[in-house]
Amino acid sequence: MFVILTYDVGEKRVNKVRKKLKEYLIWTQNSVFEGEITEGKLKKCLYEVNKILNKQEDSLYIYEIKTSSHIKKKVIGIDKSFDDIFL
Repeated sequence: MFVILTYDVGEKRVNKVRKKLKEYLIWTQNSVFEGEITEGKLKKCLYEVNKILNKQEDSLYIYEIKTSSHIKKKVIGIDKSFDDIFL
């Protein structure tokens, strides 16, 4: 499946969350990740991220698209795929 994941977490946890998500998905923009992932890996990823989050202060949004062939992505302006910078 294809997943778009966004988050808003406290300053003390933001780097830990980003680092963990980079193990599973592609960092496309500040606080935004996307990519193909199996349900099992997504479950493991979310389990690990949940250990970092403070549920009284933080939020995590997960958009699951079962068939990636129905996705059309347009970027207006600069494509800020951060992973490309570090490859």
